[in-house]
Amino acid sequence: MTERNREASGGALTHLTLRERHLTHGARFAPFAGWEMPLQYEGIVAEHHAVRERVGVFDVSHLARAWVEGPEAAELLRSVTTFDVTTLPEGKAHYSLYCNESGGIEDDVFIYHLPRDRWLVIHNAANAEQDFERLRAVAGEAASERTAGTTMLAVQGPQAIALLSNVLGDGFAALQPRDCAELEWQGTSVLVARTGYTGEDGGECIVGADHAVVLWDALVAGGATPAGLGARDTLRLEAALPLHGNDIDSTTQPYEAGLGFAVSLDDGASFIGREALVEARSRPRTRRLAHLAARARGVPRAGYEVREPGGADVVARLTSGGHSPSLRLGIGMAYLPARLAKPGTLLEVDVRGRALPVEVIRRPFYRKPKDA
Repeated sequence: MTERNREASGGALTHLTLRERHLTHGARFAPFAGWEMPLQYEGIVAEHHAVRERVGVFDVSHLARAWVEGPEAAELLRSVTTFDVTTLPEGKAHYSLYCNESGGIEDDVFIYHLPRDRWLVIHNAANAEQDFERLRAVAGEAASERTAGTTMLAVQGPQAIALLSNVLGDGFAALQPRDCAELEWQGTSVLVARTGYTGEDGGECIVGADHAVVLWDALVAGGATPAGLGARDTLRLEAALPLHGNDIDSTTQPYEAGLGFAVSLDDGASFIGREALVEARSRPRTRRLAHLAARARGVPRAGYEVREPGGADVVARLTSGGHSPSLRLGIGMAYLPARLAKPGTLLEVDVRGRALPVEVIRRPFYRKPKDA
C-alpha cells in the first residue's frame, strides 16, 4: 500500500523525529502523503516573508532518501532517469526525472554524487514506494531506502548560507550552488547540499535522527524561523517550480513543462521513455506550461478554468494557483495552447463565477533583488 493510499484509508500517519520541537514552536499539523507534517507555525504569510527576507528552516523529512552504491551505480541510474548522471562530477547534484514509456513524468527527483561510488536520490513522498521499486528493479541490492532513521532539514533565505556556515563550519562555506558533501559535525556526519525548493539560496541537511534535535536547535538559535508546508508551497509557486501531482504528472512530457534541461538524449543511452522524448523534442509543442499573473484583485486556485477574454470555451485549467505574499497579487500556472502561451497574452480565470483578468508573464513570478 502506498503512503497516499494509506492516508486515504485512515492508516496511521508517520510522525517526524522532531515532532515535539515542532509542537514547542506552535506547529499546526496536517496529513501529507502518509506523514503528519507541520502546515504552519506563526502563520503562512509570516513564514513566507521570513524566508524571503531572512532565513527559515523546514523539516522535509517526508522526502524519501534512497541510495545506489557501487562502481556501476551511475550506469544503473542512467537507465531509469532522464539526465545523464554519468557526467555528474563527484560532489555535485542535479535535477532529473523518472518517465514512463510515453515520456510522461512519473516523478521529479534530485540526484547527488557522493564519494566512493555512492549516489543519493531524493524522491517525492507520495511516490516513494514506486520510485524505490524502480531503482531496485535495475540495481537490486545495490539500492537501499534509508528514510527511516534520518532527518532532512532545508534552510532557505538570503541569510541561509551565513547561518549554515556559522553552524556547520568552513566545509559548508566552501560549497557552491548544487554542490554536496558529507561533513563531520558534533561527532556525527551531516550530508549537506546547496539545493532547495523556494527560489532562495540555502542548503539542505540530512542527519541521523539521534542528532536531529541538536541540529534543529542550533539552526533556530542561529536565527532560522521554523516554516511549514504552507509557506513552502507559496515560495515554490512564486519561484515557478513545478509540484508533481499538480503541474507535472504521468501525462506531462518534460518539454511542454519547460524541463528539457533535465533530459539528456545526445549520449544515446537507453532509459525508460527515451523514444517518446526523442520524438517529442523533434516536433513543435502544442501546449506549454504558462505563468499567469492577475491584473485585478482575486486569487486563482488550482482547477479554475482559463478562457480567452469574453470567450466561452475553456482553454485550460490552472494546475497551481494562489496569492503571492511577495508580489501581493494572484498567480497561477496552466498548460495553455502554444498560441496563447506567449508573454503579454491577456486571458481570464473564472474565480467563482467572476472573470479575473490575467496576463501571461515570463517565469519566475518572483525574482530576488539584485543586491540580495
